[in-house]
Amino acid sequence: LMFANFIYFIIALLIYETYPPPGEPNFAPYQTLVLFISLTVLFGYLTWIQFQTLRKMTSRDSFIRLDHRYNTLLTRQSIMAIIVFAMNLYGLNLPSYTGHIRLFTKIPTLQAAVFLVLFIFYLAIVWYFSHGVHQRLYASSVSRKSYVWSQISFSTPVLLPWLILSGLADLIQVLPFSLPKKFLASTEGQVLYFLVFLVVVAMIGPALIQKLWRCRPLEAGIDRNRIEALCARAGVDYANIMYWPIFGGRMITAGVMGLVKRFRYILVTRALLSALEPAEVDAVIAHEIGHVKQKHLLFYLMFFGGYMLLTYAVFDLIIYSIIYLEPAFGLFTRMGVEQMTLTSLSISLAIIAIFLIYFRFIFGYFMRNFERQADTYVYTLFDSAQPLISTLEKIAVTSGQSPDRPNWHHFSITERINYLDRCEKDRSAIRQQTHKIKKSIAVYLVGMLAVGFVGYNLNLGETGRDLSDHFFQKIVHRELEKNPHDPKLHRLLGDLYFNSKNWEGVQQAYEKSLHLKPDNPHVLNNLAWMYATCEDKRFRDPERALVLAKAAASISAEEPHILDTLAESYYLNGYYEEAIAAGIRARNLARDNHTYYEAQVEKYRKATGF
Repeated sequence: LMFANFIYFIIALLIYETYPPPGEPNFAPYQTLVLFISLTVLFGYLTWIQFQTLRKMTSRDSFIRLDHRYNTLLTRQSIMAIIVFAMNLYGLNLPSYTGHIRLFTKIPTLQAAVFLVLFIFYLAIVWYFSHGVHQRLYASSVSRKSYVWSQISFSTPVLLPWLILSGLADLIQVLPFSLPKKFLASTEGQVLYFLVFLVVVAMIGPALIQKLWRCRPLEAGIDRNRIEALCARAGVDYANIMYWPIFGGRMITAGVMGLVKRFRYILVTRALLSALEPAEVDAVIAHEIGHVKQKHLLFYLMFFGGYMLLTYAVFDLIIYSIIYLEPAFGLFTRMGVEQMTLTSLSISLAIIAIFLIYFRFIFGYFMRNFERQADTYVYTLFDSAQPLISTLEKIAVTSGQSPDRPNWHHFSITERINYLDRCEKDRSAIRQQTHKIKKSIAVYLVGMLAVGFVGYNLNLGETGRDLSDHFFQKIVHRELEKNPHDPKLHRLLGDLYFNSKNWEGVQQAYEKSLHLKPDNPHVLNNLAWMYATCEDKRFRDPERALVLAKAAASISAEEPHILDTLAESYYLNGYYEEAIAAGIRARNLARDNHTYYEAQVEKYRKATGF
């Protein structure tokens, strides 16, 4: 359940992060308020009705069918919470009412946090009304308050890395220091910032999470002594052994978190210590030790980094695909839906789809197999896994859930027991599992290298630039069909042609732009530079270049790059003194690239014979 909640929270975050900057509200303020309240009340009412209906069925239907219906309903209403949250953003455009608040403008992460709290509220509605069915179906003694609070407190830490990462970036932008801002503005700076942050959070994050979860140290006694002795025997260091108060500590479970000793915590619930025999507790702790010894936590960090790499690599492809499919949006735009909203929603859906596929089929695959490998670590410390098998059987009985129920991040309890039974008879199954994992990781790494290669070429290589120019040219041509007399579109098309060195296209697009708007200094300057220095000499026209450069300089006389074009045009037409004067002025106005401007002036001086 916790892992499913993690997925919901991340999807909500992706929806918000890909939401376009808020513009004008879609409705009047009072209409928005009425619609928001109505939508929330309707969602709450429908959720209550469905769980009440299921609650009445608990006395007359089979457990297996009820268990399936309960989990299906819980999943469906959680997805509905995501949909309602998206409607608040895209339909009601709620951020348009908060986007002008000064604090939110300075630190956008705070506004994002407010809307994520709204999403948590919608999920809390689902958990609140599902408690009665959960309590009756699984004979749970957890109170409604404890049930809802456990769901919230144990799910929200998944947002903690984003909150810190985004919040620090916002603070850097607010502070009056230019160097950190320039660093974060570069691709290299963003990548380095993210990687350093990821490592730091992975190391010290557990210390913050155990505080948020309100974990308490396991008191001195027999239980603590056994766990300490087992960890010492396995050579595993840790910061502390803590009570894990998940669902009031009534769930039989344990966990481990932390990459390094100083911030590594072993977590146990009171139910685990009270319901299991000492040998069974040892087996569970051995399983958690297996995660540490097999470096599973480090691999999870690598897989998360792999997801970020995959997203980075395919993001441009997503944009290009949406651009290509934009004509299909015609029906929605005719219904009054803004193009920006449709584009942003398409990007959100594509990124969410990639996220779900990656974590369901790749991350989930490794999680299941890592759990199986951790099960087999019991054989490193003990001769038999029978205590772990009996523990799994007790969990199946006490949880009230079917031991055959499939799970995307764990093998079912039946599958785990069957595998351990197989290992009891044939220990070679352990080596086969280890070999399977090593082979899978090798395939994954090769795949990520391929993804990295594709991502580099799409984002930084010639292939990416060619694709980008092609698709943006396609957009501009499409817009020109609608607005053929827009000088800005012709200018933009000329810029794209300039980048791809389509000189004939540059000439036609810029000349058309100047015909529609003769006083655009950007177009005047760029066209003058092409006529002056084009590598294809068929398009050189020094006299025309000088005319255009003079016109550009008369409009923007303080821009060094425009004065540089003027100086070059004077030089090519033999007006060396004028070239020197314009070149010196460009050099004096330039804030950077002084070596280039100095070389230009020196070139003009040499032409005079001095």
